[in-house]
Amino acid sequence: MSGAGPLEGVLVADFSRILAGPYATMLLADMGAEVVKVEGLQGDDTRTWMPPVREGVSTYYLGINRGKRSIALDLRDPADARVARELARRADVVIENLRPGGMAKYGLDFAAVQERNPGVVYASISGFGSGAGAHVPGYDLMVQAISGLMSLTGDPDGPPYRAGISVFDVMAGNHAVIGILAALRHRDATGEGQHVEVNLLSSALTGLVNHSSAYVAGDVVPYRMGNAHPSVFPYEPLPTADNDLIVAAANDPQFRKLCDVLGVPALADDPRFARNADRTVHREELRPLLTEQLRRRGAVEWFDLLVAAGVPCGPINTIDGGFAMAEKFGLDPVVVVGEGDRAIPTTRHPIRFSATPAGYRLPPPELDEHGAELREWLQEATDA
Repeated sequence: MSGAGPLEGVLVADFSRILAGPYATMLLADMGAEVVKVEGLQGDDTRTWMPPVREGVSTYYLGINRGKRSIALDLRDPADARVARELARRADVVIENLRPGGMAKYGLDFAAVQERNPGVVYASISGFGSGAGAHVPGYDLMVQAISGLMSLTGDPDGPPYRAGISVFDVMAGNHAVIGILAALRHRDATGEGQHVEVNLLSSALTGLVNHSSAYVAGDVVPYRMGNAHPSVFPYEPLPTADNDLIVAAANDPQFRKLCDVLGVPALADDPRFARNADRTVHREELRPLLTEQLRRRGAVEWFDLLVAAGVPCGPINTIDGGFAMAEKFGLDPVVVVGEGDRAIPTTRHPIRFSATPAGYRLPPPELDEHGAELREWLQEATDA
């Protein structure tokens, strides 16, 4: 088996399911790793998460599983467990997101795999770590609540809201990729494998960035402010003649350019608004002055004028508008994987490499699509 890209020759045994792990292994596959997706006999949960669907297949599943080969194994069956252990023995990377300790009953925990495969990079993704929180099941919505994110999301006088995506699953998946790549670098230098542990709550707390720092370094507990920013103004949607426009004049020169384009240059010299800290304190006075000017034109017209002047801003799109703007900017956001009736449109890998570009070799696999060839390849499996 071989691939292309910066991770060519790296074999990944993927025992993960749902989102964080499969998202991580898809990114690894895009970068050239050979990923074997080990599924239970019923398949990954996301195969059934629908609607929406494409030709009867969940688009959720399709969006995070390209580039992989699927083998269905019942790890409770001794013969299937032997196949899984042989795969782990040959793998450069093993990734799993069972509840901590769950792989041990199959002889697939880090200690057991490392004994047979000393150089293995073994990545575990959990909700709350392998210590005192190991018994708590980990779902993104739970972590959005527990971490404090929901307390920051929504109108100040309204209820807390979840983010529109499983943001911490995606973040933990990215952190898993970072950890795996760092551990592979260490292995290349020393020959030693290691256990890489990622948990959703830790990913959440680091991902809350300035809000986490406000609490840890400033002893301040932030609270939701709707679309406003606690430390910068203007940095929020503002009304125009038709639709709201995000205006993100995050420093003093940008604010001066904004005032010039709006035709109110004197505002940039007003002592209430001259510096960001002043604008933040006096935001309730400044907001109507900006809005009065913005209502003279529509959001798209202002977008063109302000961006041309170097002022960060943007319309509030639906998803189709986001893809359309990416096309306009030449980002080619959609790639088609597979051919004929297996041709699946998917979202392009987010990293561009000048020498080793991402590749899209295989469409998201059907359940056990590659089981026969993988079992033949792993036929040397023996009891561990």
